[in-house]
Amino acid sequence: MIDSDAYRFETLAIRTGQERSQFGEHSEALYLTSSFVFSSAAEAAALFAGEREGFIYSRFTNPTVSLFQERLAALEGAEACIATASGMAAILATTLALLKSGDHIVAARGIFGASQTLFATILTKFGVTTTFVSGCEPADFREALQSNTRLVFIETPSNPLTEVHDIAALADITHAAGALLVVDNCFCTPALQRPIEFGADLVIHSATKHLDGQGRVLGGAVCGGKAVIEEIFKFMRTAGPTLSPFNAWVILKGLETLKLRMQAHAANALELARRLEAHPAIERVFYPGLPSHPQHALAMRQQSAGGAIVSFEVKGGREAAWRVVDHCRLLSITANLGDVKTTITHPASTTHGRITPEARAAAGISEGLLRVAVGLEAIDDIERDLLRGLNAR
Repeated sequence: MIDSDAYRFETLAIRTGQERSQFGEHSEALYLTSSFVFSSAAEAAALFAGEREGFIYSRFTNPTVSLFQERLAALEGAEACIATASGMAAILATTLALLKSGDHIVAARGIFGASQTLFATILTKFGVTTTFVSGCEPADFREALQSNTRLVFIETPSNPLTEVHDIAALADITHAAGALLVVDNCFCTPALQRPIEFGADLVIHSATKHLDGQGRVLGGAVCGGKAVIEEIFKFMRTAGPTLSPFNAWVILKGLETLKLRMQAHAANALELARRLEAHPAIERVFYPGLPSHPQHALAMRQQSAGGAIVSFEVKGGREAAWRVVDHCRLLSITANLGDVKTTITHPASTTHGRITPEARAAAGISEGLLRVAVGLEAIDDIERDLLRGLNAR
């Protein structure tokens, strides 16, 4: 075991939490078992009663999953972490564990489409309402607060327009209202941004994305204070949207190279954004690392780099945007992101296709918008693949 206060990020990503078994394995062990055996009836009773720590059943306690949770908490600077089956399972577990009928959420309008759908249609069935705030001004979030507001939910940068929210300002506003600030940190990961340092209470991850980094498995996580994570754990223990030990083990290996990958992703993305900004077929480029981004200065205060996501509006609407997608030979046409392979998608017809046209318009998702999750291929090759469609007539 290592002291998380004594080592730097890269070391924590590789060494945190590992305890070798009697076999002395060098790599982290993978515990593929549904349940665990007790030495006596008394031990079983003590474990089930919570009087002692140990492993019971892999729906809620497993050594490989626990190791992933401890390591990600260390990287985020959080007291604790709970792992889930996916990023959306992390959001669902957080809301159902912490909210009740009559409670209220304030959420940024520009969040991921599935998150919008969860808040706008599913949670309403249980009496939880949401006010969506367009734009990034903290004052607009303050105005949306109600006496029953319990959570303020943001993505920063957002998906897909890379809007950047002032975490510290929103933390002050949220805490003054007696609510919790939840930050989806999927685009940056703790390698580029640590929201808890700016006052966030909970940090959400789709571990499927950059934390894995290879497009191999699904996973999610919530990081935060011990008391609030314990409440989410109680929900997880009963409801069971659990991260599997195998997926936890795969993502653990992804964490080992997270800092290196995110730095390389961001360098590629910044160069691509600069090149696309100069292309005559493009109306606008959205990337926090560009000086033209409306929250560029804020992004550079909160983030150590701009991240891997570059979105841009193609002149000519859906027809022109689809032409760019269909001319790609190298880029993967998929809605996933966070992979070493560059991906491209048309948000209006994929990731945000299930929300209403009015909601898309309010979120700034135009028919000409494309989102590129920049991978680790040679930047000249990525650009050439996009130019094939951008230059087509």
